[in-house]
Amino acid sequence: MLPDLREPVIRQLAESDLARHHWRADDDDGGVWLFESVEGDGEHWAIRQVEIGADRSVHRYWWRRLQDEHGFLTDQPLEIWELTEISREAFESVWELAE
Repeated sequence: MLPDLREPVIRQLAESDLARHHWRADDDDGGVWLFESVEGDGEHWAIRQVEIGADRSVHRYWWRRLQDEHGFLTDQPLEIWELTEISREAFESVWELAE
């Protein structure tokens, strides 16, 4: 696997003091996607992501793990009008369980 050139940028955003937003999306296959984002240039960029498959497999992505054989941290701005905002606590509880 080639080095991911996004790592320094995602790390900088994750370690910044920018306000965090937390989101949920459900896919057509019964999976759930959770995101933590920061806003930059008028767009929301994911800095952490949890994918829960319909089979309840769980995968976490962030600057220390941008990709693996199952998927990757989205590299596009989030389309927040398609997402449901959730609480920080809801996101964190799933993030911690996904370790």
